[in-house]
Amino acid sequence: MVRILCVGDIFGKPGKLTASKMIPKIISEYNVDLCIANGENAAGGFGLTDNIAQRIFRFGVDVITSGNHIWDRQEAYQLLEKESTRILRPANYPPGVPGRGYTVFETKSGNKIGVINLQGRIFMPPIDCPFRTADEILDKIRLKTKVVIVDFHAEATSEKIALGWYLDGKVSAVVGTHTHVMTADEQILPKGTAFITDVGMTGPHESIIGVKVEQSLSRILKQVPHRFTPAESGLKFSAVLIEVNHKTGGALSIERILENVEE
Repeated sequence: MVRILCVGDIFGKPGKLTASKMIPKIISEYNVDLCIANGENAAGGFGLTDNIAQRIFRFGVDVITSGNHIWDRQEAYQLLEKESTRILRPANYPPGVPGRGYTVFETKSGNKIGVINLQGRIFMPPIDCPFRTADEILDKIRLKTKVVIVDFHAEATSEKIALGWYLDGKVSAVVGTHTHVMTADEQILPKGTAFITDVGMTGPHESIIGVKVEQSLSRILKQVPHRFTPAESGLKFSAVLIEVNHKTGGALSIERILENVEE
């Protein structure tokens, strides 16, 4: 059996502070084999930098996944090439885009775990099909391991659930990210795939999905561009812990972790 910790979107400085306190603790407490964290909002709420990525790795994170905001910092183009096995961008971006969308990580115990990063298309940029992209990648990953975790970075609940059912029995888990609100629908689908629509956000929850309330409301009410900055209060750690049979790739359990963190 292997244990995989999937951490919800780390949002800005408050998210990094929260992650730094919780990730090492949970890895130790639950004897976690692999820690995956979505880091596309780690740099001030938008994008990721090399310095911040290295800091997140020091927390105990093994693989950083991302989404549409990974492109918010110009530095990301070089970063995705430099750290192509540890920092992923969605695999279904068109050919020629920097970086990679999947990796196979070998744990300290020698178990190999595949990680795939995909992005949805409903209410999102019209990139390549995540469903067909998943099939193409799985043909390659299955040659190395049966344990595969998918971070599906998508807006629409329906699209996330659809991918969960589409990949049921093909992967160990499908974990949704992007909307920053943890859902309460964690489950093991009939063919053995763990699923949750959204793993939530690690960061300031006295906010509008991480952003200061007054700034977000101003944008909504006035409909003019407004610079967003991360909120600072209501720190929470959001994640799921998944147990997988490393011989079959089937999920044994999925558990939500949502904890308040002292500021």
